Amino acid sequence: MILLNSILVGLKEIWAHKSRSLLTMLGIILGVTSLVGMAAIIQGMENGMKETMIAMGGVDKVLVRSQAVPAWQDHLADSAPGRTLVDVMALKNSAPLIRLVSPEMELNNVSISRGEKRTEPSECVGVWPAVLEMNLHTVAHGRFFNELDEEQARPVCVIGTGIRDELFGRPDEIGREIIPLGEQILIEDQPFIIVGMFQEYIGEQEAKEKARQKELKDKQEQVGPKRSRGWGRRGGWAFWRKNMTVYMPLNTAWVRFRSGGTAGSGIPDPRLTDMDLKVADFSRLEDALQQARNVMLLTHQGIEDFSFETQENQIENINKQIKNARLSGGIIAGISLLVGGIGIMNIMLASINERVREIGICKAVGATSANIFIQILIESAVIAVIGGLMGLVFSELFVELLGALSPSSNSPVITRNAELIAVAFSAAIGVAAGILPAIKAARYSPIEALRYE
Repeated sequence: MILLNSILVGLKEIWAHKSRSLLTMLGIILGVTSLVGMAAIIQGMENGMKETMIAMGGVDKVLVRSQAVPAWQDHLADSAPGRTLVDVMALKNSAPLIRLVSPEMELNNVSISRGEKRTEPSECVGVWPAVLEMNLHTVAHGRFFNELDEEQARPVCVIGTGIRDELFGRPDEIGREIIPLGEQILIEDQPFIIVGMFQEYIGEQEAKEKARQKELKDKQEQVGPKRSRGWGRRGGWAFWRKNMTVYMPLNTAWVRFRSGGTAGSGIPDPRLTDMDLKVADFSRLEDALQQARNVMLLTHQGIEDFSFETQENQIENINKQIKNARLSGGIIAGISLLVGGIGIMNIMLASINERVREIGICKAVGATSANIFIQILIESAVIAVIGGLMGLVFSELFVELLGALSPSSNSPVITRNAELIAVAFSAAIGVAAGILPAIKAARYSPIEALRYE
């Protein structure tokens, strides 16, 4: 009951000096807004990075990279075979700890056309069906390649929705979705038939936005034009890349584009541009990588012109970046709150000078120094908490404004933990700022306080 009365007295004091109290709270409001806003931006970044990692194949994907031979093997550099199908077959047959192997033969600087429309894919690659599981692709319409397509090097391809949009038109522009199965396109002026199309890949934030717009459209409400998100590409880099993908059978890529040699050299190039692995048991990752290394050293005659890159490295980099961003953002927001606390201290000291006689009367009628100390402390905390709550409101507006001015696939996400921490920190700043004024008020003697003019 005494605590409630103290809070009510603090609220009355704030109401009695509205303008002064608002200016006092301003530092806390801005500090909380910056703290919650910064946390929301960082959370959006973290969600985006993790979404990207999942979209590109998940944490159990291992990339077999090409590298320069070690210094002690420099004399063997000209004999380095690079990554080839020999490695792929050896890993499939002799490395039981490797569950999946996906070879890729990418065609660089390829243009794709249909009539007068022309576009450049994010990647045009010859692949095996293993790539679907490796890169987490889903064929939404049509089919993927079969053994006959691979064996006969058929000119067939599977495209992403981004390629469809560029060559056949966007669904939101023409009013319907086009599924171009059986249509012919030209890849470097060579005709290919589309036999399949992947699903559209979008981030969680864009999926929610699309669902909201669909709901509004179903209700026949007018909805504004869809805005572009993230680098001018829908869904951010990872999803844009997957939507702009063109896959063809690996043998087709070899026969039609690589068997005659690269860059007009006339020398056939059997090397793969990419080779990815997935292990059978993620808990035995190191054993699986050692087994794969041993197998590839045999196929490469001991020449170590390859390396393995795991997604664990990416996770460590993401966690490090997020930790650094949170630390720097927290320091900046903490300084803002500290400035707000200094403002509260100054105003509370000024308020005590105005209430000396009131303090004297309270002590004369039986209030102890401890009562006065607690009362001033609670008033300071009340100012800070109200400022913190107002800061939460402004942080919501700030995040909305940020999303409107700079739309991105990694939209800021306000978390309850950030809000609770911000309010708790502002309350702690309020209590700390009130200690000095509270001590000063508690030390007044009743006689001196009643004589104060």
